[in-house]
Amino acid sequence: MMDSSPIIIVLNLAAAAALLIWAVRLVRTGFERAFGSQLRLWLRRSTGNRLAATGTGTLTAILLQSSTAVAMLLAGFMAAGSVGGTAGLAIILGADLGSAIVAQIMNSRIALLTPLLLLIGVLIFLRSSRRSVRQVGRILIGLALIFLSLDLIRDASAPLANSEAASGALIYLSADPLTAFLLAAVFAWLVHSSVAAILLFATLAAQGVMPLSAAFAMVLGANLGGAFIAFVLTLQADVSVRRVVSSNLFLRGGGAGLVLFLLYRLDGVDLIPGASPVQQVLNLHLLFNLALLVVCIPFLGPIMRLAESVFADDNKNSTKANGRTALDPSVQNQPARAFACAHRELVEMGNRIEIMVRDSMSLFDNYDDAIAQQLKREKVEIVRMSLDLRVYLSGVKSDNPKEDTGTRAFDLSGVAVNLEAGADTIARKMVELAKRKSAENVNFSEEGWQELTDFFDRVLRNVQHGIAVLMTEDAGAARELVQQKEMIREIERKLERAHLTRLRAGASETIETSAIHLDLLRALKMLNTAFAMIAYPLLKESGQLLESRLANE
Repeated sequence: MMDSSPIIIVLNLAAAAALLIWAVRLVRTGFERAFGSQLRLWLRRSTGNRLAATGTGTLTAILLQSSTAVAMLLAGFMAAGSVGGTAGLAIILGADLGSAIVAQIMNSRIALLTPLLLLIGVLIFLRSSRRSVRQVGRILIGLALIFLSLDLIRDASAPLANSEAASGALIYLSADPLTAFLLAAVFAWLVHSSVAAILLFATLAAQGVMPLSAAFAMVLGANLGGAFIAFVLTLQADVSVRRVVSSNLFLRGGGAGLVLFLLYRLDGVDLIPGASPVQQVLNLHLLFNLALLVVCIPFLGPIMRLAESVFADDNKNSTKANGRTALDPSVQNQPARAFACAHRELVEMGNRIEIMVRDSMSLFDNYDDAIAQQLKREKVEIVRMSLDLRVYLSGVKSDNPKEDTGTRAFDLSGVAVNLEAGADTIARKMVELAKRKSAENVNFSEEGWQELTDFFDRVLRNVQHGIAVLMTEDAGAARELVQQKEMIREIERKLERAHLTRLRAGASETIETSAIHLDLLRALKMLNTAFAMIAYPLLKESGQLLESRLANE
C-alpha cells in the first residue's frame, strides 16, 4: 500500500472500507443466528419501565453491533402489540447509545488480539457441527476482520496526508460543515451501518487525513444517516412502528443538526475531551447519544402523543380487495411462469396469515369482536385463494410431453392446503378460545401468560421464517425451519408440564384457565406445523429429507 498513485490509494481505501462494512455485518448476523430467539425474548420482557427498556436496547445493540438491527427486531413486537410506543422509543434510544459504545470498544486495545480471534474463530467454524457454535466462530472472525480492516484503512489513507488534492477537499469540508454533515448521512445510509461509517471517519481523523472539525461534522451526519436506515426499512410497517422510528429519526437527526450548529457557532471543537483525534471523534459520538437519551427519557410520553397525532391509526379492519390475485390464466401453458405466479400467490397468503397471527394474540389480552369477525372473514378469503390456486395449478400444462409439471403442482398445492389449515387454526380455534376467555371473565396466571406470550413469539418468528423460505427457496433456511418444528414440539411439552405443576399447586387462576391455556398451546403448535410444512418439498427435492427425519449433515 506504499504506491502513491491516486487510483491505487482510492482503490485500497475503498476495499478496506468494504471489508469493514462486511465485517460489521458478519458479527451482526452471527449474533442474530446464534442468539436471535433469546434476544427477541429479552427485548419483549424488558418493557416494564423506561430504564429497563433503555438498558436492554443498549445491551442488544452492543451484541448486534447495530441500532438498526434492534429497531427491526422491535418492529415485530410493536406490530403484534407486545411492546408499546413509549417502551419502543426507549429501547431504540438505548440502542443508539449501544452503537456508540460499540465504536468505543472497536477502538480499544482488544484489537491486539486480532490474530488470536481469527485463528480461534476459523477453528470453531470449521470443526464444529452445531449451528449455534459455528455462529460463535463467525462472530470471532467478524471481530478480527473489523480490526484488520481498520489497520488497512490506516495504511491506505497514510499517503493522503501528503496529498494536496485530498487536503484541499477535506479542508473545504472543514469550512463547510453542513456539506460534510449531509455527505456523511448519505454514506451511512448507503452502507447501512452507522458504526462502520463512524469508525471510518475516526480512523481518517487519526491519520491526519481528515481535519478534526470535518470529522465531527461527519460523525454527527452519520447519526442522521443511521436513524434514516430504519426509517426507510419500516416505511411499509405497522403505524405503531413508524411512529417510533420516525420519532427516533426526528430526535437523533434533529439533535445531530442542532449539536452541529452549536458546535461551530460557539467554536466548541476544542471542548470535546480525548487524548487523540480518534478518541475525540468517538467521544463526541458517545456524548451526543448519551445526552440525547438523558434529555428525552423524561419526555417520552409527550413525544409519543405528538407522534400519534401526526401518524393516524391504520384501519386495522380494512381488507385488501377480494379477488386480487397473482394467478395469470394466460400463462398456464408456460409452467415456469405459471409456477412463479403460484409462488407469488402463496407469499400473499402467507403475509395475510401473518397479520392474522399478530391480531389474534391481542384478543387474549383485550377481546375485540370487530377484530374477531375480521379474522373469520380473512380466513374465508384465504380458503378462496387456496381453492383458486389448486384449480389454477391443475390446469398448468406443458407443450413438452416429457416435462413433469405434476410434482411441482402437487407440492405447491400442498403448501396452499397447509397455509389454509394455519388460517383455520387462527380463526376457528384461537379466536374462539379468546372469546371464551372473555366470556368467562378469567385471566391467565402471570407466569402462565408469560409462557404463552414467549411461545407465541417463537411461533410468530417461525411463521415469518416460513414465508421467507417460500420467497427464497433457500434449502439451509428450510432445514432450519424443520429443526424449529422439532424444537417447538419439545417446548410445548415442557410448557404443558409446567402448567400441570402449577395446577397441582392449586393456583386459582391456573385452574380457571387450564383448558384454555392447554388448547392455546396446542393451537400455536398446529399453526407452527402448518408453516413448517413449507420446507418439506424443498428439502425432499434437495435430498436433505429422509423418510421420517432430516438427513444427517
